Amino acid sequence: MRVSFVTVRKRLFFVLIAGGLAIMILLIRLGYVQFSMGEWLTELAEDSWSRDVPFEAERGEIIDRNGEVLATNVSAPSVLAVPRQIEDPDDAAQKLAEVLGVSVEKAHGWVTQNERMVRLTPEGRKISKEKAKEVRDLEIEGIYIAEDNKRHYPKGKYLSHVLGFAGIDNQGLTGIEQYYDEKLKGVPGRVSFFSDAKGQRMQGMADQYKRPEKGENLRLTIDSRVQTIIERELDIAEATYDPDGALAIAMDPDSGEILGMSSRPDFHPEEYREVPPEIYNQNKPVWSQYEPGSTFKIITLAAALEEGKVDLEHDHFHDPGYIEVNGTKLRCWKKGGHGEQSFLEVVQNSCNPGFVVLGERLGKETLFDYIENFGFGQKTGIDLQGEGKGILFDEENVGPLELATTAFGQGVSVTPLQQVAAVSAAVNGGYLYEPHLAKEWLDPVTGQVKESHPPVMKKRVISEDTSAEVRNALEHVVAKGTGKGAFADGYRVGGKTGTAQKAVGGKYLENNHIVSFIGFAPADDPEIVVYTAIDNPKDTLQFGGIVAAPIVGNIIEDSLTVMGVERRSEQIEKDLAWNDDVLMEMPDMTGLTLKELHDAYYPLNIETEGEGPVIVSQSPKAGEKVKEGATIRLYLGDKTDSSD
Repeated sequence: MRVSFVTVRKRLFFVLIAGGLAIMILLIRLGYVQFSMGEWLTELAEDSWSRDVPFEAERGEIIDRNGEVLATNVSAPSVLAVPRQIEDPDDAAQKLAEVLGVSVEKAHGWVTQNERMVRLTPEGRKISKEKAKEVRDLEIEGIYIAEDNKRHYPKGKYLSHVLGFAGIDNQGLTGIEQYYDEKLKGVPGRVSFFSDAKGQRMQGMADQYKRPEKGENLRLTIDSRVQTIIERELDIAEATYDPDGALAIAMDPDSGEILGMSSRPDFHPEEYREVPPEIYNQNKPVWSQYEPGSTFKIITLAAALEEGKVDLEHDHFHDPGYIEVNGTKLRCWKKGGHGEQSFLEVVQNSCNPGFVVLGERLGKETLFDYIENFGFGQKTGIDLQGEGKGILFDEENVGPLELATTAFGQGVSVTPLQQVAAVSAAVNGGYLYEPHLAKEWLDPVTGQVKESHPPVMKKRVISEDTSAEVRNALEHVVAKGTGKGAFADGYRVGGKTGTAQKAVGGKYLENNHIVSFIGFAPADDPEIVVYTAIDNPKDTLQFGGIVAAPIVGNIIEDSLTVMGVERRSEQIEKDLAWNDDVLMEMPDMTGLTLKELHDAYYPLNIETEGEGPVIVSQSPKAGEKVKEGATIRLYLGDKTDSSD
C-alpha cells in the first residue's frame, strides 16, 4: 500500500517534535545536574576519594574579671592511621608499639581495622610533641600526625568545681566548660588528601586545608585576688579542722556577680580521671542542700521589720532558755536562756525563742511569702549545672511547730547560693539579683567584647529603710554578739552565725554539725557578701561563731583591702571577750627622738632601721589599729629628712 507524501510529512514532523522534546529534556536534566546538583555531586565524589586528617579547634580561653588566665590550651598532637595505605602492617605495628608503649597485638589491631581512618586511642591521643616527633620519624606510610590540643588549667586545683574540665575530645564535661561548651569549643578544621578505590594516596593532587576556628573567650565575674584568699582560708580550715567538707562563696550584692567560689574536697581538672565522680560532680555552693540554722534568721528578721511586727530597740522579750509550742519545748542554745533582752539583743544573741515569737507575729502565710520572695524553694538561675532547689514545708501542712522551727532555720533545707542571694537582697536595699559567673564574651583574635551579661534584678523584696535596719542589727551581731570572730577593724562587718545539725534517715546526728557564717561589709554600703560552711569540724566546739566567723572575717578584710575599699572611721565598737586582743590606735611618732619615744611608753615592740637622732617614718602609719604588743618598724634619720 502506497503512503502519501502528506502522511510522510506528518510522521517526520512528529518524529522531529519527539526528538526535540527528548533533547530538551536531556538538556534540562543536564543543566539541573550541572548547576543544581553539581556541588552536591562534587562533594560526594570528593568524599569518596578524600581522607580527612582532623585539626581540633582551640577552645576559647577562660579569664577572670581582670584578665588573668584560668583555662587555656596547649599543643597535644594525636596519631591517626589509614590502614589501606599501610603496606606492611606487621612492621608498622612493631614500630608503633615500641614508641607508644603498647602491645604489638593492640598496635596491629589499629593498623588492620577495616576503617577509612583510625584514631590510636588512647595511647596515641593528645601526646607530647617529643613523642609525636618519634612517631613521625618512623616514616610509616599511612600514619599521620594531627595537630590537636588539650585543655590546660595553669592554677591547678584553683576554682576547680567552677571551671570544671574538658574531655579528651575537647568537649566540656562539667562546670563552666560544660555550661558554655557551644561557644567555647569552636569549629574544627581539617587537611584533606585524595585516595583511589584501594585507599592509596593519589599523587599529583593538592591537599585541601580548612583552618579551625577558635572558640570565643569568656571573661568571668571571678576576681582572682578574692578567689586566692578564699582558697587560702579553706586550705587552712582543712588543715585545722579535718572537716568532712567545706565551701565558701563571695558575691557582689549589687549585681549578683560571683567574686569567688570554692569547695572542699577539690581536684585538679587535668587529672579528673584519677578522681571519684562524687568529688568533681559536687560543687557544694550550688549543689548542697541542708538546714541553714541561724543564718536563716536574717529572712525572719527582714520580714518582721518590713511588716512592722517588731521594734528592735523598744520591744523586749524574756528568754528562760526555751519556748513551748504546741506541747513541745524549743530550746535556746544557751542553757538557762538570756533573760530579759531587747529584740536587737535577740538578734545579737541568736536567741531561738525570740525568733519563734517573730515567726508567730508574722503568721505562716506572711513568713512563707517572704521566704519564697527571697528565692528559697527555687533555683537561683546561676550559670552552672546541678543546682539544687532546697526543700521547704508544704504550706498546707505547716502547723504552729513547723512555723516556729522555720523561723529559726530548722526543718527546712536550702542551698548556700540561695542564702548568699537572699542575704544580699536583705542588705543591698532590698533587690534580689540572679547570681552569675559569665561577664563578657570576647573575640579570640581582636579581644573585642562580642556579648555582655548584665546583672539581672529579679524583684524587690524589702524597702531601703528595712534593709538599713537589717544591716545595723547584723553589724551589732559581729561587734557585740555571736559573730565577733568576723570583726574586722574599720570595715564595719555585719553577719550571722549558723550551726545546724545534720540529719540522716530522719534523725539528727550527735556532735555532727554544719557550722556556717554569712557576712557582708562595709555595713554602710555593702560591697561583698561572703558565706562559709564547714561540715563536721573535728577537735573543736562546733559553733559557727567559733569556726566559720573568723574565716569569713579574714576573707572580707583581705578582699576589701585588695579591692581598694577604704576603711571607715565610724563603726560599732567591739565588746571584747577575755581572750580578745586589745587594739590600740597607732600614734604619730615621726619627729620624735628615741628618748622621747621611750618616755612615752607605748605598749609596742619596736624595731629600727637607719641612723639618725629622729624618727622620720613609721610602719604601720599613724591612725591604724594594731594589737598591743605588736612589732612596729621605725625609720631613723636627720631632722631634715622628709617622711613618707
